[in-house]
Amino acid sequence: MSDRHYRGRFAPSPTGPLHFGSLLAAVGSFLDARAHDGEWLVRMEDLDPPREVPGAADDILHTLEAFGLHWDGEVLYQSHRHAAYQAALEQLEASGATYPCACTRREIQAHAGLTGSPSIYPGTCREGLPAGRAARSVRLRVPDTDIHFDDRLQGRCVTALARQSGDFILRRADGLYAYQLAVVVDDAAQDITDIVRGADLLDCTAQQIALQQVLGYPTPRYLHLPVVVNAQGSKLGKQIRSPKVDTTHAVTTLCAVLEALGQSLPEGAGESTLEDFWSLATTAWQAERIPPTRTVPER
Repeated sequence: MSDRHYRGRFAPSPTGPLHFGSLLAAVGSFLDARAHDGEWLVRMEDLDPPREVPGAADDILHTLEAFGLHWDGEVLYQSHRHAAYQAALEQLEASGATYPCACTRREIQAHAGLTGSPSIYPGTCREGLPAGRAARSVRLRVPDTDIHFDDRLQGRCVTALARQSGDFILRRADGLYAYQLAVVVDDAAQDITDIVRGADLLDCTAQQIALQQVLGYPTPRYLHLPVVVNAQGSKLGKQIRSPKVDTTHAVTTLCAVLEALGQSLPEGAGESTLEDFWSLATTAWQAERIPPTRTVPER
């Protein structure tokens, strides 16, 4: 990857306002890009209308601006990218890499209950739809090989996809394109070289790499940041009604983010202007100082 110009991205879903945990992910990806003299893009992953909150996308962008997190180029909206996802799906179908599936989530869970294993797709429709059943979704034929990658923070990761997840969905039963397909297509289209995001997405990275390989896309470098959790150990988010991050004292909040990321606060950072803060923070950024854990406590 060293011979490619660094292009990073922050890709929030508009399911609510930015909280401290999502701000940490934004700051980590922003600083890593700027420290490498790279570009930092913003992509709005508005792919799942039932989960979206009206006005959340604009609110997220305004919050980023309030913290001085200025992105390069135009914001890409996944809701405008359906034709690209369909083209990728048709390419996969033409190569025989996918198949239609009639199974419901309840059926897969019931099978898992009988075998005592997690809800891994058992391949029921891999050789064809059962008699009398209609297709509901489209799945990728996962290769029976291990996926290896070196995360810049979390270290060596090895996943046996066939045993750990099974064939996964690319187009859902409701007709919506799955996150895995959209994120892979968009990362390739935007020429993303480095993905810095939360460790809650670490386990799905192998699926994305498998899909990249089938589509002939390059694989970016990955750095999975620790996820912020509350005192009860729950990840911050809409599910636990995490509050919107306060922009009133932006520099103070950003200093707390840097502390959570294990960074040494530059002298005078807390009293600096927002512009000066980012200059100091970019110069001082050291990714190797980030705690190599999956979670960090809320501050």
